[in-house]
Amino acid sequence: MFAVDGTRLRVADSDQNREHFGLASGGHRGDSGYPLVRMATLIAVRSQLVAAAASGPYATSEYAYAKKLWPVIPDDSLTIVDRNYLAAAVMVDLEGGGANRHWLMRSKKTSTWRVLESFGRFDTLVELKVSSVARKNDPTLPATLTARAIGYQHPDSKGRQWVLTSLIDSVSYPAKEVVAMYHECWEIELGYDEIKTHMLDRKETMRSQTVVGVRQELCGILLTYNLIRLEMEKIASEANVTPNSISFVTAMRFIRDEWSWCSVASPGSIPKKLRRMRERVIDFILPPRRSARRYPRAVKIKMSNYPRKRRETPTNASK
Repeated sequence: MFAVDGTRLRVADSDQNREHFGLASGGHRGDSGYPLVRMATLIAVRSQLVAAAASGPYATSEYAYAKKLWPVIPDDSLTIVDRNYLAAAVMVDLEGGGANRHWLMRSKKTSTWRVLESFGRFDTLVELKVSSVARKNDPTLPATLTARAIGYQHPDSKGRQWVLTSLIDSVSYPAKEVVAMYHECWEIELGYDEIKTHMLDRKETMRSQTVVGVRQELCGILLTYNLIRLEMEKIASEANVTPNSISFVTAMRFIRDEWSWCSVASPGSIPKKLRRMRERVIDFILPPRRSARRYPRAVKIKMSNYPRKRRETPTNASK
């Protein structure tokens, strides 16, 4: 089971970074204070390991970066995306790019379909019409697509929500299980939080002043994240719990300290050190998640009334 989603990171405010990555437009409020790099990642939901990533200038859409990830998705898999990816081209690429590849996404309020068969209450086989605009842009797209539509009532929502999926076998894939799987796509957001808040310690920007440096630094960040996650997976296996039951923050800090020690230790002592680290699993295991908690959306920090600082663009000396 995989998930795909996008994020953005601030980079150092150098001329090269500004020119390549660009700024986000804030309308009447002006452009963003720092250049931004946009990134889309493919993660394994249950382990949160990053399987692939694509990044570049902020002006390029998240969808364009995500499209580079579709060929990496393995056979016999399910990929979860949010409703921003609801497009015929995405469905075709996800399902047709390999053997037994499936997709799962939320529908939009404007989504319409024709019911072909009913599997139960709010569980139907439907036909989706591919728009003429989509077919004009890609003539290989079919006129219609067949999918399964499942409706459910979320505790925080007044109306009924619908998910669409290529898992049309209602016996092998019960509706409640499919809905539950969709909500596991939130794991990718937790992964982004772990990287930005804990690994990068909420630093204002990445430090690299050049485009090549930013790419290298981003690669290093993802590799380090995966090394921590891989060690967490081994710890979880020995503790007979799921990887998501392990505290990322505790594991990261402990592993970081161990790596610092290993840099000056003799190679023969490293395996013993790793075994000792994994024996302390009790310090890594989290309590059960309290999924019933509900909090209203609110702003933690109010925007300042002071004017925002901007770099001044050098004026032409001849003017």
